[in-house]
Amino acid sequence: MSSKVRIHQIQALRAVAATLVVLFHAKLAPGGFIGVDIFYVISGYLITGIIIKEIKLIGAFNYRNFFLRRAKRLLPASISVLILTAFGAWLFLPQTIRSSLGQDIFAASIYISNYLFAWWQNDYQNLNATPSPVIHYWSLAVEEQFYLLWPLIIFTLWKIGRQRLVFRGVLGITILSFLFSLFLTNAAPIWAFYSLPTRAWELGVGALLLFIPKELLEKKSVSRTLIVWLSALTLLYGVIRFSDNTPFPGTAALYPVLATALLIAFIHSWPPILNDFSRLRFVQWLGEISYPFYLWHWPLLVIPTTRFGRPLTLLERFLLIALTALAADLTHRFIEKPFSRRKLSNRQTTKFALAATLSGVMVASAILLTTKDDISLPNGRSVSIAAVMQKPKIYDDGCHANYGNKNSPECLYGDVNSKRKIVLYGDSHAAQWFPALEKIAIDEGFALISLTKSACTAVEVDRVNSGAFKNSDCNAWRENSIKRIKDLKPEAVIMSGFQHFAFPERYSSRDAWWYEGQRSLYAKVLNSSPNLIYISDTPKPQRDIPSCLATAKDDECDANEKSDPRVAGGFIALDPTPWLCTDSCPAIVDGIVAYRDASHISVDMSAVLSDNLREFLRSNGVI
Repeated sequence: MSSKVRIHQIQALRAVAATLVVLFHAKLAPGGFIGVDIFYVISGYLITGIIIKEIKLIGAFNYRNFFLRRAKRLLPASISVLILTAFGAWLFLPQTIRSSLGQDIFAASIYISNYLFAWWQNDYQNLNATPSPVIHYWSLAVEEQFYLLWPLIIFTLWKIGRQRLVFRGVLGITILSFLFSLFLTNAAPIWAFYSLPTRAWELGVGALLLFIPKELLEKKSVSRTLIVWLSALTLLYGVIRFSDNTPFPGTAALYPVLATALLIAFIHSWPPILNDFSRLRFVQWLGEISYPFYLWHWPLLVIPTTRFGRPLTLLERFLLIALTALAADLTHRFIEKPFSRRKLSNRQTTKFALAATLSGVMVASAILLTTKDDISLPNGRSVSIAAVMQKPKIYDDGCHANYGNKNSPECLYGDVNSKRKIVLYGDSHAAQWFPALEKIAIDEGFALISLTKSACTAVEVDRVNSGAFKNSDCNAWRENSIKRIKDLKPEAVIMSGFQHFAFPERYSSRDAWWYEGQRSLYAKVLNSSPNLIYISDTPKPQRDIPSCLATAKDDECDANEKSDPRVAGGFIALDPTPWLCTDSCPAIVDGIVAYRDASHISVDMSAVLSDNLREFLRSNGVI
């Protein structure tokens, strides 16, 4: 991504890497995200080679010149695309995202976006939010952080113990980084995906290629050619078999990383068909524009789909990929190449780098200043975006368990001194009923205990492991929660869960998966309370409602998928759909914005429905 070396095979690998990432985000290649790993191996190989070559030639390393060369190579395209993306997002995306957009542009400008996005996505509630149009800048941030630290490490090792110690140091860092990646992929998957310490081993593998004797690599043999073919097929395997649900980086990243390393190591043994492919003018052109191609692809895909409020059609995706290639070519011709040919002093380059960074910060600040905190409703009222998107108070209180938590805190609401207790149990779709239940508990003299955890439904189902979600954590939390319920002996246990998760392939249908889980839940909570109540899931909006209301007519936001109201097991069943829907399920119910995102009912809606829920509990003898 960041060197002027023009080895045609490496250019072809760049072209493949960029194309895979674009196809992945266009939903055309399930494992195409491995293109980033290919880039990292290439960068580790080329950048380390540049550093060692300079040290060998002059016995020193000019860190300032190195970093300014990187800035001159990378900044013109990255800051240009960033500013144009910021303007496009400001113009076409809903005002509800301007606060986060400004923060994202700021983080991308100073190359810390990988850690911002790791922190942001660690909250399950953000998974259904409008995606950031600059989230792909995380991989650039990782590389920039690598460029900042790697020369200092290499030169320090060289000064102490020459090339032998450099090799041992790089090997040690690579092994430690890989082990940390294995640990964090299991313990905190999102941080593992975005962090330099868990990605450094991929760059380190590329660097280690420089320490293999050239005579071993330049020999041609049938076995080496077979290794090249096997490596190419391994990349293809990753593209086809990996998906969003693959724990990554971890052991899965070994496939693209080692395959890319072997393809680079045995460049001289590439078979004629691969060499001919790599020399194709189109492939070399793609390799030449791979950097701006990567920069442009995500905003050009995400801004239209967010604006339209629907997935892109196949034709639209292909057209936008073509537009991405055109934008990348123009950026390369009129920004990258002219800037690279300019003879700039170090002082001029430093001034440019500071100006580019400052321009990104200023654009971010301007976006933040234009943030609006209200949505105009059809009845003439305005509502605060922050109020609509507010979560139940158990989130701020730390009483809603998140990823990695196996126990819920000791949290008590309502009439805390009452001996009569109600337990709310389930995932965030149970937690959405907390405002209604808290109001009832206060009015009716109940103590309310909240046992809720993100993405962990009360229904005893195994989900597809994805991202930070792990079934093992969820199952442990359920076991601990049910034990607490049995110890509490509450007047009622009120349960619910999100019904629209992807279900494992071993089940013939969603119904079979869900009903089996409901029967298992009923068996586990049986005899823990005289009133075991299950609330079927609320309708699922097809768009993020606050964003939709901010940009579209209200009736364009009314498309919802009704949840199946049937309940297996001996629960007292409650279907809330009639409270939210008539013939359709509108985004605004009786003047109240019904949903805070593309999934959960709003706090205000929950509070308004407290009377309906109270009447249901009264009619069933709970109160």
